[in-house]
Amino acid sequence: MFYWFYRHLDINIFQYITVRGGIAFFISFFLTMWLMPKFIRWAKQRKAGQPIYEYAPDSHQEKAGTPTMGGIVFIGATLIATVLTAKLNNYYVVGGILAISLFTLIGIKDDLSKITHNANSAGLSSRAKLILQIIAGFIVVGMLYYASHSTTLFTPFYKMPLFDMGYFAVIFWMLVMVAASNAVNLTDGLDGLATVPSIMAFFTLSVIVYITGHAIISSYLLLPNIKIVGELAIVGAAMIGSLIAFLWYNSHPAQVFMGDSGSLPMGAFMGYMAIVCKSEILLVIIGLIFVIETVSVILQVGSYKLRQKRVFLMAPIHHHFEEKGWKENKIIVRFWIISFMANLVALMSLKLR
Repeated sequence: MFYWFYRHLDINIFQYITVRGGIAFFISFFLTMWLMPKFIRWAKQRKAGQPIYEYAPDSHQEKAGTPTMGGIVFIGATLIATVLTAKLNNYYVVGGILAISLFTLIGIKDDLSKITHNANSAGLSSRAKLILQIIAGFIVVGMLYYASHSTTLFTPFYKMPLFDMGYFAVIFWMLVMVAASNAVNLTDGLDGLATVPSIMAFFTLSVIVYITGHAIISSYLLLPNIKIVGELAIVGAAMIGSLIAFLWYNSHPAQVFMGDSGSLPMGAFMGYMAIVCKSEILLVIIGLIFVIETVSVILQVGSYKLRQKRVFLMAPIHHHFEEKGWKENKIIVRFWIISFMANLVALMSLKLR
């Protein structure tokens, strides 16, 4: 809509991505701030509370009944802000909307099943969820490949592409999206733990997307220049705005949880942004907390199956520190610090090439 003002009403300021990104940020922020209290009241009336995993630390049992599926609100606000501010004829923006929407639907299905049966073990099976994620990821990356998005692979701190992945890019991109989606989902176990690292990651990725789409800046920093991809930074700004508003209600002690309807699309969109700005490997640094959480689960499961011994007291790793006696707030803030430092390194890598 705001770009329409520029094209048809000659309001020149709305041609700039930075201006429309700022507008998208505030639209999604205020929309989430306004809608979230209404959703929390509605969820409490409907008893749409988060079932607590029976093996979770004892301190988590007091959180039983906290409204979940808050992701519907901030994801909805993100999409509304995007529709109002971004160019909808830009296929990178369309791909972002598609990725967010498809993975949100998967999350909603899983959350509703858990609420209905009042059990974390209910809902979609791990196998069914993974299959749906693969299908959704394939649809999105298939669109990218069909649109002739570059299939070259880049690595941090090196200015030249490593090689052209060709047809294998579709498989690799799909794995990036699915892995990122599940990694954020695993991290969402403490109040605000996944929210702030996601805000930081989306900020870094939005900066990289904007630079990649800017011919002059990308040339100066020796980054690949991909035309029209900068428009995706507006979607990233909208997501940041809605997540900051969500944090208002999700900070400890949380009044609402995001649920799979929030964590799955967040991670998928994170992976999608990394793909379109050729930062798939850099995403390991940008989302370091999510990587650590995922690796801790892999190590725990692998070690128990192979040796019948546990590496951690409990996985994901944030539960390990809870079992060691760390207070929830201390774990959360320390993980935020790690995420902040990792994203600084990621931004530094843009110049150190």
